[in-house]
Amino acid sequence: MLTILAFVVALGLLIAVHEYGHYRVAVACGVKVLRFSVGFGKALYRWQPKKQRPGQSTEFVIGAFPVGGYVKMLDEREGPVAPHERHLAFNTQPLRSRAAIVAAGPLANLLLAVLLYSAVNWYGVQEPKPILASPVAGSIAQQAGLQGGETVTQAGFEGEPLHSVDSFEELRWLLTRGALDGHDVRLLVSARQGGGRDVLLPLSGLQASDADAQLFRKIGILGPYTPPVIGEVVAGGAGAKAGLRKGDLVLAVGGKPVVDGQQLREVIRASVDGTRAVSAAWRLQRGERVLELPVAPQPVREGAASVGRIGAFVGAPPAFVTVRYGPLDGLSKGAERTWEVSVLTLRMMGRMVIGQASLKNLSGPLTIADYAGKSASLGLTQYLVFLALISVSLGVLNLLPLPVLDGGHLMYYLWEGVTGKSVSDAWMERLQRGGVAVLLVMMSIALFNDVTRLFG
Repeated sequence: MLTILAFVVALGLLIAVHEYGHYRVAVACGVKVLRFSVGFGKALYRWQPKKQRPGQSTEFVIGAFPVGGYVKMLDEREGPVAPHERHLAFNTQPLRSRAAIVAAGPLANLLLAVLLYSAVNWYGVQEPKPILASPVAGSIAQQAGLQGGETVTQAGFEGEPLHSVDSFEELRWLLTRGALDGHDVRLLVSARQGGGRDVLLPLSGLQASDADAQLFRKIGILGPYTPPVIGEVVAGGAGAKAGLRKGDLVLAVGGKPVVDGQQLREVIRASVDGTRAVSAAWRLQRGERVLELPVAPQPVREGAASVGRIGAFVGAPPAFVTVRYGPLDGLSKGAERTWEVSVLTLRMMGRMVIGQASLKNLSGPLTIADYAGKSASLGLTQYLVFLALISVSLGVLNLLPLPVLDGGHLMYYLWEGVTGKSVSDAWMERLQRGGVAVLLVMMSIALFNDVTRLFG
């Protein structure tokens, strides 16, 4: 129920903001708006404000199917217009006004994203501290000399100024952008024993196409530092059979010291030989006692390989910090994050078109609904971040030069501005058909990806 409610609220809000952008600028440009609708189909609720601007008599409608919306304006191409109202028709407006009205929808979504990210920055959010876990064996992070336990104080792309890092999530976002955009990332870290050093992660050679778990395994930074403590133990699992208990602190496995939860998880994963479990002596601290237990993780298939599992939560929660900014800094960082997500979205779309990125990155309504429910269950700030991300995606998508989208209409106006002639009706019809075809293909791929992710 929460998933459905969160999805409907998200969709309704983002559509309403998008259409309000068109509506507000149309009214400001002197165009008569006949209807403002959120949703299609049968009208569930309609009203007409008594106080409207001169020349306006807009009807506001909430439709039964909240999968879109529209702003219907007075237009000679869609019906007869009385001579005394011709100056209020959309098609009689100067080019700059028509372009502004069309662009206002996507820009309203981008502005909403800035406000949502800013609100999260002002309110504050609990995020893990930027303390690194043990790197994956053979990964870029390990080859760069990282060992785990270092605190990242500053970071940035190679050749650019470093900036302070307030949380692990901020570091993860920087690594994601670096890997997908082909930038090396430089870190300034401080070790637990004291002293700082400069570390370069050569991510430009990854040629990454997907921001998935395998990408971060190649980088080697999977999560923040967590103490190697055993959490909830599943009855009947390998850990329970070996005698592990909640709260056990793992000191060593097979005589090798264990630094953190990430290292312990990697050791457990590797404790198999094909389909055969490999037993090792675990040295534990349980309260005041230090004891040793033989533990044999259970082999489990993961893709084409087998990995070890002990049937227990491994690693205590990481150390958290409240990340909060003042009014100007919060707004600045909100605008910066909106810009970064917009640019990354455009680049990923471009790479998908030329085949350098997987089409699996496309997501549809099922995945969006799933993420809406999950983010809402995590709290208000996570839900606001989710809304901001979808709002950016909606704004960027609508600015693409596809004839059925706002960006397609802006493309027509660009042609009109350059040549002094509007696109002919015949060409308009051909382009609309092509745009619909492309959009249907994209929607089909996104829906297929949704089904594969959720039920595959």
